[in-house]
Amino acid sequence: MKTIVLALVIISFGINSNAQETKNVIKLSEPILVTETYEVYGEKPGKIADAISLTELIESSPNDDKNPVIVKTSIAEVCEKKGCFFVAQEGDYTARITFKDYGFFIPTDSEGKEVTIVGEFSKKILTEEKAKHYAEDAGKESSGISGEQVEYSLVASSIILNKETKK
Repeated sequence: MKTIVLALVIISFGINSNAQETKNVIKLSEPILVTETYEVYGEKPGKIADAISLTELIESSPNDDKNPVIVKTSIAEVCEKKGCFFVAQEGDYTARITFKDYGFFIPTDSEGKEVTIVGEFSKKILTEEKAKHYAEDAGKESSGISGEQVEYSLVASSIILNKETKK
């Protein structure tokens, strides 16, 4: 009997230590469409065949605000608190992606996944305070941020999120 109790105690410690290693996934919005390979958040997207890369967008876009775009990229990091924004990155280029009217979010475990974004692109200048706030929301250290920061931004009306993480 003592052997059985000891085995159960050892097993429960193993289960608890494994449970502590996994991140708690927060999913505050449900997708409007689910297929075998992707989920759609926000509004139903129109034609997405003409998607461009984030690099193409930044290198070819004028400095005007709110240019409608369709971009295919990957997610570098997600707001750990509730999935209310993410950062897309390709090479040296990054863009902050938020959601139209704060109307939907993505799961907090979306990092590394490929995504197609339908929305409006703009280039912004962030105050030091705002840049630090964004870094902290992303779970990053903000003490290295000083002065105004240039930020490329997309306000998404639709997000098409691939289910598998890009390898």
